[in-house]
Amino acid sequence: MKRILIISFTLVSLQSWAQKVLPDFSVTTRGNGKAIISWNNAYPVVTQISIQRSYDSLRNYKTLLTVPDPHIPQNGFVDSKAPTDYQFYRLFIVLDSGKYLFTKPRRPVFDTSRVVNNPPPKKEENNRIVTELPKTDTLANVKKDSVKEIAPPPPPKTYYVKRRDSVIMEFAETYLKSFRDSILAKTKDTLVFRTGDTLLIRPFIPKEVYKPSLFVFTGKDGNVTISLPHVEEKKYHIKFFEEDSTPLFELKEVKESPLTLDKTNFVHGGWFRFELYENGQLKEKHKFYISKDF
Repeated sequence: MKRILIISFTLVSLQSWAQKVLPDFSVTTRGNGKAIISWNNAYPVVTQISIQRSYDSLRNYKTLLTVPDPHIPQNGFVDSKAPTDYQFYRLFIVLDSGKYLFTKPRRPVFDTSRVVNNPPPKKEENNRIVTELPKTDTLANVKKDSVKEIAPPPPPKTYYVKRRDSVIMEFAETYLKSFRDSILAKTKDTLVFRTGDTLLIRPFIPKEVYKPSLFVFTGKDGNVTISLPHVEEKKYHIKFFEEDSTPLFELKEVKESPLTLDKTNFVHGGWFRFELYENGQLKEKHKFYISKDF
């Protein structure tokens, strides 16, 4: 009985370590979160080999690695970040003719060269395999209708960013989300599509909230009131301007406070600006409004 057990163990061990010849390959695991993908390549017509992984045998494959030298006779890869022992692997093989094929998906098989305590049971595969490989032992005998021509990938779309009528930058489509998130997170500007490939930045313009000056303001009677502290101790000088900064007149020395200026001194209603100086130093730049009904 012991001899039978020993012989059976040896056969399984040799089978688990045997590297299969492309387009076949082997996937083994020891239940430690690592999957070993290996193969033999005896065909110089292979120009690229990429290893892909998916939770589904049909779709959602992601490339883990493209082998630097696909011509090495015995080669492989250790997936040290395998999330489970039940994911699927396949090889993407490109031939020197520009054609390619996908191998049949495989799940990891437990390697019995070491004792594994209570290995998890194999899950029965119920998924239908879409891609069928030709029944052949060599890549040289692959039928022409079993492979496909590699279509060149479309060039990445370029987006142009404008502020008003000026192009300020351009970037590839892959950076669109990060650029949009950056604008929204770091500024109050608005980003809108002007055309299919042009984005327009609309600068944020805060709404001006008017707060009257404490020193020069319009009173209830519509006249301009000047109220200055310690007018007898300090020298005040005030310049008045139109809203477009055109000079109107100035009071070179204010000797009393409060002081009222009749609104007729300003000829018309609307916004006016002023500059208040204290002892020769600018104390305040502000504006005030005179009603237009006079």
